[in-house]
This record gives sequence, structure tokens and C-alpha cells, in this order.
Amino acid sequence: METQSKSSWDDGSGGERGLLHSWKGYSYSITPERLLLPRPVLQVALGSQHGVLLVEGGQVYSFGELPWKQSQVPEPAKPTLESALSGQRVVTVAAGSFHSGAVTEDGGVHMWGENSAGQCGLSGLSTVPNPTPVALQDLDSVTVPPQTVPVLELACGEKHTLALSVQREVWAWGSGCQLGLNAAVFPVWKPQKVEHLAGRYVLQVACGTSHSLALVRCLGSHDGHRPHVDKCGRCNELLYTMTDKEDHVIISDSHYCPLGVELTEDDGKLEAPNPTTGLKTSPSEPVLPSYTSKSESLAAPTVADPTSVPSQPQASEEGEASLVNGMLQVSDSDTSALSGAESDAVAGAKSSPYPDEQAVKDYLKKLSDNTQTDTQASGGLNALLPSTGGLMSSTPTSALNNLVASCASAVGGRVASTYEALSLKKMMNFYLPSGASRSGGSPGVVDNSAERVRQEDSMQGKKSSSTGDIREEEAEGLRRRLSLPGLLSQVSPRLLRKAGRPKMRAVALTPLGGAVPEDHEVLPTLQTEVWSWGHGEHGQLGHGDNLARLQPLCIKSLNNKEVVRVAAGAHHSLALTAQSQVFSWGSNSSGQLGHMESPSTVPRLAKLSEGIRVWDVSAGERHTLLLADGDCIQPIIYYSGQQVKEGEEEGGNEKELHQQGGGEEEEEEQAGGYTQQPVLLPFCMNLGYVSSVFAGGRRCVAVSDRNVMGFIASLHELASAERRFYCKLCNIKSQILRPLLELESLSSALGQVIFGLLQTLANRFGRLCHLTGQHATSLTASLRRCREVKSLLILEHTSIFLDCYNDYCSAVGNFQVMGGFQALTKPSIDLFGKGPELLQKLSECGEENLTTADLLVVLFYLPARHLHEYSRLLLKLATCFEVCSTEYQKLQDSCSKFEASVLQLKRKRKEADYTVHFWKIFPGKMTDSLRKPYRRLICESSNKGLTLQNAGRFSVNWFILFNDVLVHAQFSTHHIFPLATLWVEPIPEEDTGLYGLKVITPEETLTLLASSPMEKTKWLRSINQAVDQALSGKGQDVASGSSVQKLEPPISRTASYTFYKEGRLKDATYEGRWLSGKPNGRGVLKWSDGRIYTGAFKNGLEDGFGEFVAPNKTLNKNDHYQGYWKDGKMHGLGTYRYASGEVYDGSFQEGVRHGHGMLRSGKLNTSSPSVFIGQWLQDKKTGYGVFDDITKGEKYMGMWQDHQRQGTGVVVTQFGLYYEGAFKDNKMMGTGVLLSEDDTTYEGEFSDDWTLSGKGVLTMPNGDYLEGSFNGEWGSGLKVTGSYFKPHLFDTDKDKTQAMKLGHLCVCAEDKWPAVFEECWSQLGCEAPGRGEPEKAWENIAVALTTSRRHILDSPEVLSRSHNKMLESLEVIPQHVGPITMDRYNAIRLYLIKACDTPLHPLGRLLETLVAVYRMTYVGVGANRRLLHQAVSEIKSYLNRIFLIVRFLFPDLPEEGGVIPEPTTDLQEKNEPNSTDALPESPKPARVVSSSALLLPVLLPRLYPPLFTLYALDKEREDDVYWECVLRLNKQPDLALLAFLGVQQKFWPVSIPASLPAPGEKQQVISSTKDACFASAVETLQQISTTFTPSDKLQVIQLTFEEITQEVQALLKQDFLWSMDDLFPVFLYVVLRARIRNLGSEVSLIEDLMDPCVQHGEHGIMFTTLKACYYQIQHEKVT
Repeated sequence: METQSKSSWDDGSGGERGLLHSWKGYSYSITPERLLLPRPVLQVALGSQHGVLLVEGGQVYSFGELPWKQSQVPEPAKPTLESALSGQRVVTVAAGSFHSGAVTEDGGVHMWGENSAGQCGLSGLSTVPNPTPVALQDLDSVTVPPQTVPVLELACGEKHTLALSVQREVWAWGSGCQLGLNAAVFPVWKPQKVEHLAGRYVLQVACGTSHSLALVRCLGSHDGHRPHVDKCGRCNELLYTMTDKEDHVIISDSHYCPLGVELTEDDGKLEAPNPTTGLKTSPSEPVLPSYTSKSESLAAPTVADPTSVPSQPQASEEGEASLVNGMLQVSDSDTSALSGAESDAVAGAKSSPYPDEQAVKDYLKKLSDNTQTDTQASGGLNALLPSTGGLMSSTPTSALNNLVASCASAVGGRVASTYEALSLKKMMNFYLPSGASRSGGSPGVVDNSAERVRQEDSMQGKKSSSTGDIREEEAEGLRRRLSLPGLLSQVSPRLLRKAGRPKMRAVALTPLGGAVPEDHEVLPTLQTEVWSWGHGEHGQLGHGDNLARLQPLCIKSLNNKEVVRVAAGAHHSLALTAQSQVFSWGSNSSGQLGHMESPSTVPRLAKLSEGIRVWDVSAGERHTLLLADGDCIQPIIYYSGQQVKEGEEEGGNEKELHQQGGGEEEEEEQAGGYTQQPVLLPFCMNLGYVSSVFAGGRRCVAVSDRNVMGFIASLHELASAERRFYCKLCNIKSQILRPLLELESLSSALGQVIFGLLQTLANRFGRLCHLTGQHATSLTASLRRCREVKSLLILEHTSIFLDCYNDYCSAVGNFQVMGGFQALTKPSIDLFGKGPELLQKLSECGEENLTTADLLVVLFYLPARHLHEYSRLLLKLATCFEVCSTEYQKLQDSCSKFEASVLQLKRKRKEADYTVHFWKIFPGKMTDSLRKPYRRLICESSNKGLTLQNAGRFSVNWFILFNDVLVHAQFSTHHIFPLATLWVEPIPEEDTGLYGLKVITPEETLTLLASSPMEKTKWLRSINQAVDQALSGKGQDVASGSSVQKLEPPISRTASYTFYKEGRLKDATYEGRWLSGKPNGRGVLKWSDGRIYTGAFKNGLEDGFGEFVAPNKTLNKNDHYQGYWKDGKMHGLGTYRYASGEVYDGSFQEGVRHGHGMLRSGKLNTSSPSVFIGQWLQDKKTGYGVFDDITKGEKYMGMWQDHQRQGTGVVVTQFGLYYEGAFKDNKMMGTGVLLSEDDTTYEGEFSDDWTLSGKGVLTMPNGDYLEGSFNGEWGSGLKVTGSYFKPHLFDTDKDKTQAMKLGHLCVCAEDKWPAVFEECWSQLGCEAPGRGEPEKAWENIAVALTTSRRHILDSPEVLSRSHNKMLESLEVIPQHVGPITMDRYNAIRLYLIKACDTPLHPLGRLLETLVAVYRMTYVGVGANRRLLHQAVSEIKSYLNRIFLIVRFLFPDLPEEGGVIPEPTTDLQEKNEPNSTDALPESPKPARVVSSSALLLPVLLPRLYPPLFTLYALDKEREDDVYWECVLRLNKQPDLALLAFLGVQQKFWPVSIPASLPAPGEKQQVISSTKDACFASAVETLQQISTTFTPSDKLQVIQLTFEEITQEVQALLKQDFLWSMDDLFPVFLYVVLRARIRNLGSEVSLIEDLMDPCVQHGEHGIMFTTLKACYYQIQHEKVT
């Protein structure tokens, strides 16, 4: 024996990978033969008499009998290359009984072999000799031509082929119901999609002779986006049913299509006499029951609602028309009773190899067998079999039986959904006889025989759950039902409550989708279902009956069994689970199922001895091969099934083919016995490292590798270790965790906290277990296929594993620290008994006499040991490679990561142990408050190693350092200092001789003394490390040990803290930046009463920019402040929005309003509330201010004191009244002047608002006046005692003097807005105007700009790019020292323009404020003509005061009226245009410095609107007169007007340049021409209205003069000097034609604000000319 097997190794073929061994049967004498191939074998597929091999490089070989080849192969045993596939790279092969298939790299399918049933998918050929492409065309796709679907893998049966597409959909072709298609005619030549599985993610397909299996991923949360279907597309039944029970609703999704055939349109009508629709049958032919018949509703007991039995009425309705196809267990030869193809065959073409008679006999024999075995089923059967007349037998018993059958089936199929109606306990007892084990499908739990009998009795003919853990399934079923769309609303709350309990328990252990991050993308799924369809006469479909299924149906009993692979033999099926168990079902005629049930219609576990873990399965005709882990690393092979005797094989095979239906027993005896349970093949150890096994026909094949450099052995060891570990975890889960969690009394025994931790622990354990299962499955798959390092997921996704272990270990630690294991002792003893054998066995603990708690600790820390295993095995793999290779690097990296993690977890466990021990000795009262799950002890001072300085003699001071807090425990109290806000520093020893540490916390500073320098450094290091970890990872230390620890944590850090001491911050919580125990930087401070401050802190106090919100209880709204702070108080500029709706915008000092500010009050809904703007002192209005009172329609401008009008002031009203004078106690009191709109004036004493009292003079508009004593309110009748005067005619200038008097009794312009200017000075760093250092001022400006810019950069949308650039340029300090030249002067001017353009610059801010106050004063009610004088003088005062600041910043700038010499070179250029005026003897030119020239261009444009409005109001009458005249005179044509104005003829333009004709032409001026003369001059003058400053307006006037001069010079063709008499009429003409509406206002504005140094120059004269024109026009008399 030995030598023979040796020979199979040494026959000269080199090569270490993919060696092929083949044998038959299982007797000891067998020796596998080696098949020699030039390259390693990757995959084998076996048919009945032939096989297909795939070798490395993608070539395909065939061997065995190949009858479809035209030229018969000489040596059938020798593999022959399929040359038709050369040039294609094949990735997978498949073989059916008599045909083969291959899939190429790009997803193309090639088929060859027997094709009589269409199994090769090529029409018109009975055999296909060579591999030929077959296209899967998606007819649903929109594209034309239809797209070809790429394929992943194939499976072949006897007469059909299945393909799994890249989209994970199943396609089928061939013949028989095992296709799962709704075909009326077979064979199906063209591949078609199996619609019933559409939308599901299929993982693998397998084919038996006449049945099909699919492994499908459960629909998890990730498939939620698929549209939901309500009704079954086939039988139109609802997929979800709802049944009302007295007080609750049952929702079920366990619908299934009885045979899944589509009903024809005439659903229940009886017109169609022919049941086999779509098949041509002549009336004379016997109608065989075919699967297209209509009354499928009766074929299997429908899972109808338990309350209704639709099968009966439907049957009677249709019974007449069709043969009732009852429980026909048709034999496994594809007889004519089965498929449309065969019915066709009966109709004439006798292509079927089997005679009809044979089929009918088989059918009858089968029927009689079943009638004997299945008593209950036969009851149903009698009822369902057609009576002679073809009508339903109408005896009451049959109807009753029918009802029983369907009800029973309904109950069987819906354990989960009906258990709410029955009591849970009764249900459990019904399904689980006492003593039956509850742990579903755990290894080593043998089926309880009583239970099995009961199941066979009550569940034959129904979908049954096998020995599954009913409780888990029921919870799972419930969870699925409760997650149905749109139905929860109708579920009664009571049902939900009932559902809640088991659900919670099940969830803890069964992580559903998303258990591990990205596990769907990375790791293979374990949540799978097995679906089966096709013929079921041997029970090979696993639905608990022998019925055929035309459509895929889920085998419910394999749900939650984590099936990872399915295999199909001729008439039996296998499922391999992640826990390395094998479920088998179907025909057991030769013991091929590996257990004693015969036949088994539901999946059962194959009998294997304890500790045998199967990881590859394959099934042949009557045998099963299992590849498993044994005790050593090398895999072992088990065989289950028929013995094959040499020589008899061929005959036996023939016989079997002919006798498939009956006589199985005799055959087996002839064939030579079979196995009772799987047997170990003794020679497997000689085959090397087997990576996969294949069975088919009667043959067995194993593919193995030699152990090169130890690599293969290490790979096998890794996979084997992972499988063993997974089984171990599953055992712990099912035998320890689940029983514990299911104890009713557990939560009360453990208490809420520990119970919660246990649930977390169980949950994390479940996740770890699930991950391990997924990993084991992936390792197994890579062993089966590629066996390469790159396929190891653990290298790419190390982090998934490490995170999972970390989470799990911290959960165990937390549970341990809280004393969970002690608390679990009693429940464990109750559950597992006093003798802890089970715990001892599972925890692999050798020590004797351990307590239950200790055993549990060992057990739960067990998984952590596996990390070490990972690192050991990865290192072992690494040693198989060169050190420089990438594989070595990868393996080495992962190995070191796992090793580091092992160390870290060990340290964590040590910390947990230390902490648990500490809590035992710590005084009980404090334990309760201090013990937290995540809290670990680092060190404590019970050895008096650390004491408090200056502590009393008898005081107890105990310091305990945890990973998140430092606890200072005293005799009965303790104090907790969170580490995030704890700073520690050593006190230098030289001065004191003590070993001291200074501990700073936000509210305390402690000095601690250590007993020795050692203790001091120990504590210092421990505290610093703990603080550092608390800050960096919130206790989850990332560093592996103290390798490179920073010496100390940062003094500046981010943390949150709640203050507890009495004071301003009591109970407030601060979150933000800290510096040495004080809030410093940005942060948020929240008080318990709802106040919140967000912003900058400095040294523990609010300082810098911040926002503050304070709730106002009475108004139920918030006060809101946004602005600057200093030392914890509002200080600087800010905006305060009061809850009452008032808004204050301005300066604060020491937390109160102080300085310049504006207060808006009034209802928020009014667009213009009452506004006060002015000076505040200690929160009161004091100083100059303007108050706009909307309610009264008055505006007050004057002095205030303590919120009251006091001192001099002016009031104007919307009705045109004007008062100026004294105020006292908020009233007009004392001397004042009152003017009404019509110029009626009172001057005298007042006692109250608008109330005259005392002596005074009342002057009428016409100049009459009363003098005397007055009493009464203005406008409501005055009492007068006095004299009436009528002045003489020559006193007419009285009113003028009167008007002049205005403005004496009001605040003078220089005294207005002092606070605004003071603010600017203080920003520049001066206590008082002009006192300070210019250098300092410039620094302050730069700082202000930079900080403001940084502040704004946080919200970039505020700044445009140009603005940003401007700010950058302003940050550069201009040259501000040294003599001023013209260039310097211009630079200063430009700098001022830029500075005044941004409010971030102190000057810009000043300007902005001045503009605001000016407009506040003179807009609205303030637009009163009598205020013009004040408005003008206010502007002048602004100029003077700003000029002071400018001169302070540029000290060398000459004062007002000073002179800057102008370089002579400029002179020529300047004077060239008007060279006529440049007289040679003019003095040395110079530039006069004046505030108006420098600052008006910046200031006036902003103030222009209100100012010009005042001018217009003041000049209204004169302007009206002027305008009337302009309109009249403009009616005249040019020449007439020139004549009328007395312009000398020589200046009349005779012709003017034409605007329309060709250039150069002149146009004659005719008497009717209008608006043509001096047109350019007119246009120029019109621009006066578009300019702002007087200098610009004067420039316009000058340009107008130049235009006139040019035109005249062109006329006279000579130089010309004007005299005033000549010039005036011409200019008058231009002014008239310019039609400027408010010329009077323009003139007055220029006059008032003109630069004094210009008055007597050229500009002055021109201006005087314009003014003269204005007066001339007003008084012009037109005759």
C-alpha cells in the first residue's frame, strides 16, 4: 500500500502545485492514481463518465468517455486538450452528466457535449463536439442590439445548465422544471434569466441531475433601495398577509408560490378545456398531468392564512376542466409526466430514451410507497386525486382532509407568525419535547430521537425547520416581519411589546448587516439563504416534502445557519456552513448523506466525530466527499456513500441508468455495500496538502500541493486555526452567552448597569465572532482557489480586525471592572451547575480549583489570545519569502501590528485586574460613586507616598489617580479633579528640601508632598502621562507602551469643565482653550440659568470679541450682545439687542454703555423706530445727543443729562415748527426761540414743551410784532398781555436780522459729538486729543487692521478681493516724518482716501460714525430749512477736528493755510492749457494746505444728500422764481435769445459744426435753430449737478469758461482777451441753456464751503460771475 501510493508521487512529473489524484470508492485497498499534466491543476469538474480539468494559464483538458467527439479519442483515460479554447483564458469549468461548460476571463460562456435537451444552449444540434460560445442576452436592456451579460460561473446538471452572471443573477437553459423558468415548451434553447431570483444577490449555484440549488445573500439593509413588490408575480397572492387575532395582528411574509407557475389570464374561468395550454395535443392522446395545468393551488398544501382555506373552492371550480395534479411524487427519471418537452415527445417525436410505460409504473410504485409511509399526507392525497369523472370527489371527509392538510401545512410554515396567537410556552413544548437541547445547530448536539420522530410525524409534507434553535428563528422571523414596509402602523402595540423581548435577546448575538465596517465590500457574507427548485421526489429540495418546485424557494430551515457553500449530487444536496458543519438532504440510498435518515426531506447534520471541521464538500452520483481539518495541519478526506468494486462499474452504471426509479436496494447490495456514516480515507495523508476535492459520477478527485518552503503548510495552518477559533467562539456563544442572556431573572440579578455592559459585551462578542467567521470563510475560499499571499484580507484590512478586538477587550475590561464576573457567578451556577466542567472545557483552563468568576474571566479573555496566533502565523508565512520582497514586508508589517496590539491588550487587562483588586479594598460608600466602567486605576497613595502640604495631624488624605480623574479622598468625602483640566509641575527642591508637586485645577491649587524623590518622579510621570492620554485619546491610549512619551502634556489645551465653587461662574460649564488652569483663547461658557458666552478669553475672563446671550424670564426672549470684552466685562464696541426689542449699538466700558452709541427702540415691526444717537456716561444719556421721536414726530438735538434733556437744544417737528433754547428736566424751560412754518416767531420764556410762559416777543411774517407777557400752549390760543407794534416801511430788514439770530441758543458745532472723536483718539493711544506719540498711534493702527482682518478672514464672504488688497496695503505704515513735498502731500491724500474707505481703520471708523450721526440729525424730520446754518457749520467743525488727527499722524504737515512749495517743472505743464492767464511776473507758485482741500473730497460725497436737501429747502422760493424764468426764456431760438441777452454780434456763431453731415461741413445757423450755439459749453456746465465738492464744481465752471473761449476764438480766428462786459451775456446764455434746476442751492453750497484761499483767485472771479448770472435771471424782466 505504502509503495503504491509512493509511486503516485514519484512518477517523474515535476511540479509542486495543483497535483491531481483520482480514485473510486472507499475500500482500504484503493490507491489514488496520479493524472499527469504539464501545468498545475486549478479546478476539476466531473460528469457521469467524463471529466474536465482547468490548469494554470487557462487551458482546458477533457478525459473519460467523450462520445460527442467525432474522432474517437484513442486513450479515453488520457486528458486531451480542448484546442477550440486556445487563445481564450478560461477561469472556471463545469461538467454535467453528459455535457461541459467553461467561462473565460471576459465572462464569455462556451458549451460542448450532449445537447438533446438543449443543455448546451445551442439550438438544432443534438451534440456539440467542441466548445462553442453561448451568449446570454439581456432582452430587458434598453440598448439595441441587446447587451451580452458577462458570467462568473456555471453549473451543469443532466439536462440543464445554470449560469451566475456578474450582476449576481441566475440564467438557465435546457429542459425540466429545474430551470426555474416559466417555460411552456422545453427545451429552452436560449439562456433566460430566472426572474424569481431577480433582485437578489446570488453567491453560488449548483446542479443535481434534476434539481438546482442557489446560495443567496440575505436581503439586508444594504438592499433597501430595491422597489418593493406587494403581490407574487406568479400566483397573484399577497406576499405579506395580515391576520386579525382578537387583539392583535399577525403579519407574515412566508408566502410561497405552490409550484410557481404563472396562471393564465382566464384565472378561474372554465372555458379552457385543455390543461396543457401551449402544447399541441390531439384529442385522442391521453392527457398526462403536466406542470402547466391550472390547479396548482392544490398541488401542495398552500401556506394560506390559518383562517382561510382557498384551495377547496378553487379546486371545485376548476376541477371540471383540469386533471388535478395532486401530490404526485414523480420518479427522478425526467419522465413524460413532468415536463413540457416530454409531453411533446409523447405527442409524436419519441426522442426520449425511456418508455412511457416505465414512467407510469415508476409513478404508481412511488405512489404506493408514499401512501404507506405518509399517512397524513395520503389523507390529503385521497382528497386531491381526481375521481373517475374528472371531478372533485365531494365526500365530506375528503373536504375535511383537504382542510386539515392545508391547515397543517400553514402551521408548519408559520411557526413564527402564529406563536403570538398561541402562548409561547405551549408552542415551545409542542416543538421541543422536554430535554431537547436549545442550542441550534451547535457542533456535537445530536438530534434528540424523540424530537425527530415527532417531526417526521407532524411535518412530513410541510416546510419544517430542522433541529434549529426555534427561539432564535422565531425572533429572526419576527424581526423580518416587523421590518416590512408600511405595515407597522397596523401592528398593535401589544404585539410590538411581545415582539420586543426575544428580539432584544437575539440581537445581542446575531449582528445583522453592517456588523463590521465595510464587511459587505471586503469580507464574504455569512447571512445567507439556500434556495432550491426542480424535482423533489427524493426530498433533494429540502422543503420537507417530495413535491417538485417550478420556481426557486428558500429552504427556511437553513436560514441563520451561515451556509457558505452548496453542492448537489445526482439526487442529494449538501450545504457547508461557516462553522464547518455539513447539512445534507435528499436520497440516502447509499448512505451518501452521512447520516441514517432515508430519504431526508429536510437538511440534517452529517454525523462526524467531535472536532472534525469540514471545509470543502463535493457530491457525486451516490457519494459525498468531505475535506476537513483533523488533529494535525494536513487536511483529511472523508467519504460517504457507495462502495465501487473494480470491474463491475460499467455494468452497474448501465443498470442504474435503466432502473433509476425503483429497485434501489438490490442494486446497492450488488454494488458492494455502503457507508453508515462518513469514513476516513486512510491514504489521504499521503496526498500532501489537499486544497480541494471533487466528486462526480462514481469518481473522486483531490487536488493537492507539496509543502514548498513551508508556505503551503503555514497557509493551511492559518486557515485551520481560524476555523477552529470560529467554532470555539460559536460554542461559547451558544453554550454560555445565549443561555445566560436568556435567563429571565438576569437583569434583576445583575442590575441595570452591569446588565447593559453584559449586553454590550455580548454584542461585541457577536461582532468578533461574525468577523472571525467571515475571515475563516475567506481563508477557506482562498485555499480552494489561489493560495497566494495577496488573497489574505487580514493584510489589507488589519485595522478592521484590530478595532474589533480593541472594542471587544475594552468591553470585557469594563464589565470586569464593574464586578460583572462576580455578579455573574450565581446565574452561572444556577445555569451550569456547581461543577464547572463546561466552563473549564471551553476556557481551556488547566488550573484546578478556580472560582466560577475566575473561569469566566479566563473564558472571556480567551479571544484576545488569538491575536498572538495571528502574529505567529503571519511571521511563519513571512519566513517563506525573501526579506526584500513586498510579501515579506506586508506580512511583517501586519505581524508587528498584531504583536503591538497583543502588548497593548495585555496592558489593558493588567490595568483592569489592578482596578478590580483596588475596588475590593476601597471603602464601599465611595466605590459606588467613583466606580465607572471605563475608569482604570493608575496609582494610589495608600502607602503614604503622597500627602497634602499643611494637612492637619489627624486628617486622612488619599490620592488616587485614574485614567480620567485625580481623586483626593478624605475621611468621609472625596473630591474629583478631571485630568483634562489638571496641570502639574514639580516644585524645585533646593529652597525647601521637600519633594513637592504643584497641582493646578481651574478652581484649586494643591501642593502635594512626596515621601521620596522616587515617589515624586513616579507621580509626576504618571499624572503627566495620564493627562496626556486623557487629552489625546480620551483614555484609549494609542502609543504601544511608554516607548516615546512626551515629557509633559501641553499647558495650552482644549477641554471642558464645570465650575462648582461659589461665585460668578458657579455651575457654569466652559468648553474651549485653557492655559495653566485658566480659560484662555476661544471658548464657550454656559451658565445654568441659560446665559451663554461664546468668544475669546484671557486669563480666565472674557476678553476680546465675543457673543453673549442672556434669557429674559419676564419677556421669554433673549438679550443678545455681540462685541468686545475686557476683563470679563463688555468693553469697546458692541451691539446689544435687548429682549424688549431695543437695540444699542456703540461703546461699552466696564460692562455698561459708555461713550458714543445709538439706541433704537420701538416695536420691531415698525421700519423706523425711535432712535437716540449720542453720548453715554455710565449707562445714561449724558452730553450731546440727537433723539428722533417717532411717536411725536419730533427730533431733539442738544444736551442731555441722566437720560433727560438738559441744557441747550433744538427741536424740529414734522409740521415745520422749530425751537431752539434752554431745556430743563426734559422740558423746554427758560429762554428760547420758536418759529413756525410761515415764519411766525416767538422769542422769550418757556415753562414746558411748546408752552409759553413769561415775557417775550411774537413777530408776524409781515414784520408786525407783539411784545409782552405770554401764557399758553403754542397753537391752542395764547393769553397775551402786551403791546402790538407795526414797524415802518423802512424797517423791512427786521426779518433778516431775526433770521440771523437763529443758532445762538443751540449747541455750537465744536461741542457736538465729542465722544466720537475721543474714541478715535483713544484708538490711536492718546488720553486726550493731540496728547500722545505718533509712533504709538501708527502701531495701534497696524494692530487694529491686522486683528480686524484676521477676525474677518474667519468669515471670508464679508470681504471682496479688492477690499482685502486694500487692507494689506493699509497695513504698511506710510512715511510720516520728514519735510512735506508735493509728492508726499499727494501720497498722504491717497492714504487718507483709502483709510477712510474701510471701517477697520480708526479714521474710516470715525468717518463712518460721523456720517451716521450727520444723517441721523438731518434726515427725515431733521430736513428743516432752518437747520441749514447748523448743518454747514457742523461739517466745517468736522473738517477742523479731523485735520487735527491727520496733523497728529503726519506731524510735519503745515497747519491750516500753510504753504507747500511746488516744484517749478510742474508749472509749465500746469499752465499750458490756459497759457493766456499765465503772467510772467506771477509770484513763485505754491500749494496752500487746507483741511477742506484734503478732507472734503472724502467727507462731502457721503454727507451730500442730506446737506443738499437742506440747501434746496432753504433756497426753494428763489429757485422757483429762477426756474420759471429759465423755462420762459428757453422757449426762444438761439439767435433771438442771444440778441435778447445783448451778446455782441461778433460772438454769434454764424455756422456750427454739423453733427450729422460729413465731417468738416458746417451748418448754417438759421433763426429757428435751438440749443445749438455753445452746445459743448452748455453740456459742460450741466455737470455741476453731478459733482460733490466745491472745488469740483468750480472746476466745472472753469471748464465751461474755457469751452466758451475756444468757440469764440474759432469764430474770430485770433487770440482774444475777455472783458467782463463781453463775457457776462455769453455766459448768461450758457447758464440759461444749461437749465440747472437747483442752481441757487449749488451756488450757496459753493459759497459756504469754498476753500478760503481760492476766494480771490481766478476761480473766485468765475464763481462770482455764475452767482451774478443767477441773480440776473431771477430779476430778468421779459418784454
